[in-house]
Amino acid sequence: MESTAKAASPSSKSSTAAGKKAAAAPLAPAKESKGWRRILGRINARAGRPSASYYWIIATTVALTSIGLMTVLSASAAESISAGADPYGLFVRAAIFAAIGLVVMMALSFVGAAGLKKIGWLAIILAVILLMAVVFTPLGKEVGGNRNWIFFTESLSFQPSEAAKLALALWMGVVMSRKGKLVSQWRHTIVPVVPVGIILVALILKGNDLGTAVILMCVLGAGLFFGGGSKRVLIISVLAGAVAAVILAAVSGNRTARLSGWLGNCNDTDGLCDQAQNGLYALASGGWFGVGLGQSRQKWSWIPEAHNDFIFAIIGEEFGLLGTIVILALYGVLAFAIFTVVMKRNDTFARVVCGSILAWVIGQAVVNIAMVTGLLPVIGVPLPMISYGGSSLVMVLAAIGIVLSFARTDPKTVVIKESTKSS
Repeated sequence: MESTAKAASPSSKSSTAAGKKAAAAPLAPAKESKGWRRILGRINARAGRPSASYYWIIATTVALTSIGLMTVLSASAAESISAGADPYGLFVRAAIFAAIGLVVMMALSFVGAAGLKKIGWLAIILAVILLMAVVFTPLGKEVGGNRNWIFFTESLSFQPSEAAKLALALWMGVVMSRKGKLVSQWRHTIVPVVPVGIILVALILKGNDLGTAVILMCVLGAGLFFGGGSKRVLIISVLAGAVAAVILAAVSGNRTARLSGWLGNCNDTDGLCDQAQNGLYALASGGWFGVGLGQSRQKWSWIPEAHNDFIFAIIGEEFGLLGTIVILALYGVLAFAIFTVVMKRNDTFARVVCGSILAWVIGQAVVNIAMVTGLLPVIGVPLPMISYGGSSLVMVLAAIGIVLSFARTDPKTVVIKESTKSS
């Protein structure tokens, strides 16, 4: 028995050694896998726990942007061919801006609240400087009767009023979150948010852009509402803004003619009613299912700016009532998803910023669609993520990225982390 045990001992030692070598062989891949797991863990920790609203916002945003690119190609190609230009020129530019905007959107979705608060003050200061440059320096250029553009070169331009919407939303969030419960008092509601908002609106109106000024007033009102400001100040601000818009429309000959045309008096000789009337013709000729992609007839120079302010009319003509309902449904889902983010957040900063962005994007979409369908007079605002326009598209996608930043983090998780740090 002893000899057998002794004879077996060398083999057992060799097998043990072989087992150790075999176990040691995959050691490097195991370390490598642990390294990858550590990296993935850091990414997941940074990414947080996105809610369902996060994915709904991304899905609707990508869908609206894709539909916009497709319709811009269809609407702009006709006018470009008529002008002897490249039929794909505007589409290529729109695709480039869409790519830039989506990258900016995803980048901002990973910026936390602390980083966004640091951006707020810088953004509002830059917005005021750029708007002043538009109005008071030769950099500002007039396009379509509105002085709201900065032209760096003939092929590179920027619309600061679009950036001002996002800047105001961020800055209001910073200010009102610092005030805390004091914001419910009328003095703290007014100062400094209302004066700064009035300055921005005045600079935009100086450039004769009433449509953008109205949207900016909506952003201001939404910030006061979601920030818990004084209801008295909010009501007075809304009434004052409505009265100011009516007065500004009444003192301008162009706006008065459009308002008169909206009321049914379209006997003008300047053709100011042509855009609205032909937009309605486009919607009517689309029927239930449309005339087909690329088959619109009204886009052949009958509707001015068919690829911009009146792109919804082209969608209605080519895709019919069904296509317009899809667009409305996408905006409805986007509005519900952003509103869900607002309601889940308990911090004032997130509620003000996301609520202001909600009023901006959805409010502008409602105004544009109501304008095309004849429910409102023509005031000239683009359809978010669908109309052609690099400044508008990039800024809207950047705003959506900020909403995604709040939708990406679970408020309950944030509260637990903060309580753990304090303990």
